[in-house]
Amino acid sequence: MELFESDIHINAQAPMAERMRPRTLEEMVGQQHLIGKDKVLRRLIETDRLSSVIFWGPPGTGKTTLAQVIAGATRSRFVFFSAVLQGIKEIREIVQKAKEERAYHDRKTLLFVDEIHRFNKAQQDAFLPYVEKGDITLIGATTENPSFEINSALLSRSRVFVLQPLDTLDIVSLLERALSDPRGVASAFSETDREALTFLAEQAQGDARIALNALEVAADLSKGQQVIRLQAIKDALQQRGVRYDKGAEEHYNVISAFIKSLRGSDPDAALYWLARMIEAGEDPLFIARRMVIFAAEDVGNADPRGLQLAVATQQAVHFIGMPEGRIPLAQAATYLACAPKSNASYLAIDRALAAVRKSGALPVPAHLRNAPTRLMKDIGYGDGYCYPHDYPGAWVDQEYLPEALQGQRFYHNADRGYEKRMQEFQDQRKPDR
Repeated sequence: MELFESDIHINAQAPMAERMRPRTLEEMVGQQHLIGKDKVLRRLIETDRLSSVIFWGPPGTGKTTLAQVIAGATRSRFVFFSAVLQGIKEIREIVQKAKEERAYHDRKTLLFVDEIHRFNKAQQDAFLPYVEKGDITLIGATTENPSFEINSALLSRSRVFVLQPLDTLDIVSLLERALSDPRGVASAFSETDREALTFLAEQAQGDARIALNALEVAADLSKGQQVIRLQAIKDALQQRGVRYDKGAEEHYNVISAFIKSLRGSDPDAALYWLARMIEAGEDPLFIARRMVIFAAEDVGNADPRGLQLAVATQQAVHFIGMPEGRIPLAQAATYLACAPKSNASYLAIDRALAAVRKSGALPVPAHLRNAPTRLMKDIGYGDGYCYPHDYPGAWVDQEYLPEALQGQRFYHNADRGYEKRMQEFQDQRKPDR
């Protein structure tokens, strides 16, 4: 038996997701943007021109399966390597064996490194000389963003392919195959409950492994019946956790979607992403802090009450905790989403900071300087300052910027919300502004 075949030999007692792995590109479901007809990855596989690559995608999207299919299609020796269980010593042994395979059997070695992001930068460096010399074809699999987790030197020598979560129809197709394939539960059930399979596919959240293994449990629960029904699927699934890693990319993706939904004035989308974070166990004070920032940055003076409500929400969540804290979080999210928007203050402080960095510490005009002593008064500190409350409307026309910056504007009111009234107030005093 060839080594590749023994490496991927499937134990009959293995979980269904393992038994039902596709063996060819034609059996693969999903990822058609990569392996569909005339797509880039498929062409590289069919012409046997694939060099080292990184497969980046969420769990259950077929990273390991695709690597095995590539090894079979290119008649390569497949070696599975776990970044969790193995280290540099094993890499050297694998490379030595790869050289022997190339020399004596003219066969390439495909080294599949599962969870490659778990290697530190120094460990990832160990692959570099072997990748550069072509001793191995490296396929790294990661659920984390390679830009942050993969050594830049290794990343520059590899091509990144992004695998997408499988859609509901793709997973239903896999489930139906499992019900008719001898590797699955063929002949055990004479009927298919399409509603139950669709429900399972939806609950799997794009993860084929979850769907197939849950189907296997549901099949065991349904022994003696003609069909696997919805209740058996629900019993097999129990409660599905929401895919969300507070320390990794999904954390930032979801909070980004939440903030952008607020900015886009869509309260329903904001509530959905808020619910995603709450359900996944996100720190509610983190959510509240982000809304405080948003209220100042994106709502601003178009509705000053937004910042007041956001700060009150942070205090309320801290005071009452969860699960009741979800209520003020929802109130703040819907208010901020529906509020008029202005980033005028945010842009203004950045313009002012840019002016400071460019011009340095310009001297304070003499009439604005503090004069707590007689000496300071004698040399002109505070001389000529006009106290606005002594004038009609508590306003007097005088300069407050350093001389070098006089006439420069940093703040521009928006034409909406309360800022429209603020601009009218400014126009009454300085129409030329």
